[in-house]
Amino acid sequence: MGTERSQHPLRGASHTGRTAQALSRTAVMHDAGKSDVGVVPQKPSNKPAPVAGAEMVEGRPATNGNLFQPPATGALYPATTLSGLERVRQAARKERKLRFTSLFHHLTPALLFEAYESLRRDAAPGVDGVTWHAYGEAARAHIARLHQQVQGGTYRAQPSKRAWIPKADGRQRPLGIAALEDKIVQKATAWILEAIYEVDFAGFSYGFRPGRSQHQALDAVCVGTEGLPVNWVLDADIQGFFDTLDHEWLMRFLEHRIADPRILRLIQKWLKAGVSDAGAWSKTTVGTPQGAVISPLLANVYLHYVFDLWVKWWRQRHAVGAVMVVRYADDFVMGFEHQADAERFRTELQERFARFGLTLHAQKTRLIEFGRQASARRQARGDRKPETFNFLGFTHICARRRTDGRFTVLRQTMATRLRARIAAIREELRERLNTPIAEQGVWLRRVVQGYFAYHGVPCNGRALMRFKSLVERAWVWSLRRRGQRGRITWEQAKAHFARWLPAVRITHPYPNQRLRVSYQR
Repeated sequence: MGTERSQHPLRGASHTGRTAQALSRTAVMHDAGKSDVGVVPQKPSNKPAPVAGAEMVEGRPATNGNLFQPPATGALYPATTLSGLERVRQAARKERKLRFTSLFHHLTPALLFEAYESLRRDAAPGVDGVTWHAYGEAARAHIARLHQQVQGGTYRAQPSKRAWIPKADGRQRPLGIAALEDKIVQKATAWILEAIYEVDFAGFSYGFRPGRSQHQALDAVCVGTEGLPVNWVLDADIQGFFDTLDHEWLMRFLEHRIADPRILRLIQKWLKAGVSDAGAWSKTTVGTPQGAVISPLLANVYLHYVFDLWVKWWRQRHAVGAVMVVRYADDFVMGFEHQADAERFRTELQERFARFGLTLHAQKTRLIEFGRQASARRQARGDRKPETFNFLGFTHICARRRTDGRFTVLRQTMATRLRARIAAIREELRERLNTPIAEQGVWLRRVVQGYFAYHGVPCNGRALMRFKSLVERAWVWSLRRRGQRGRITWEQAKAHFARWLPAVRITHPYPNQRLRVSYQR
């Protein structure tokens, strides 16, 4: 692992050295209690010795040995020796301006094989048509060949296969399905980069990070809104973020920490591989495919420099009152104590994004009066109840606790999401119309359990009961279309419901309880 000190501050971010120091000192919600969550598991040593990069470049034959065997413990390799990625992580944590000049050798056969094992078994194949199971018939031989190609410079990225998935609003979202070997190399590279960037990323960033989840982001919104003097909420979304991400700016941001040209060339190969849509290849000059293994990490790096660091600087430099920030990928929620702060931030954020090729979504970005004082203030003015906002599948509502009348944030499943899910279940039941009832019951039980596992937050029981009721109606409708011998009655259907469908239950604790455990001070 080679390193060097960064010779420049944030390029294009218009920060002076003094401002960069202020950025690292500024704390937005949870930063003070930020812990090393989601530590990447230790990988085998970076010197397994069978095929070294120098041997391949210099033309010397590879030494015999097991490509996938980690070094043995003993005098040379004691059990307490840190893995290569752990040393990278510790160096990144120790010096926040360190630039890593030698990372490529961490792409070992053992790491590539572990990346293959971590991929989804049932994922759709890319343009190569190779599935996970087909590759696994001779996985170690394929990984050995892939490692030689990567280290020897003959590896070529394949274009992403274009696929479309429906969204809740009726539109379609483009996805890019990478070839299997591209996924393997991307996954291994992402682990290497995570060892560096997980140290740098802000505490209020939750999207696509190891050890962090959507529900932690939801908890942070609730606790921040209830605990801070929040009176205004900016619910924002970046329009077509993954499709408009600027390649040149991304590479410049990566160079703040990555100085290994081989790693940077790998990333450029994936960015420029293009897209294959119905067999027609098209060049990509901006954006990173949604669905690619490396894309979430690259998106977080981009927004770390464009948004996160700038928010910290803006909060310290311009904010008069309290400011709350929670970001999940390109979707973020901000709370402000003063309306003037909120309006000024929104204006300057639009200017900031325009500089880096990004745009706030006009329909999904709103500034609303929301918080503990919102209801009383709006009632005094003769206005309606405070507006609501949507975040990660839930509608957030100003409410009061029944026990003590204190302000709280009520979360309910978004109506559009619920309708879209029921529509998908109805369509699937049509496909399964002639399958045995027991098979339908097993499938529906998994679907309902998965829905409750995500949407089962406190005070959302009514929406869960409605979802189950609609599932029952959809199933009865399907069962009554199975034949002409007789219509199934509700009494008969209830026996199937009792046998196969789980009871409604809340699966998540209250936000302040889980957040207190996740972020121990």
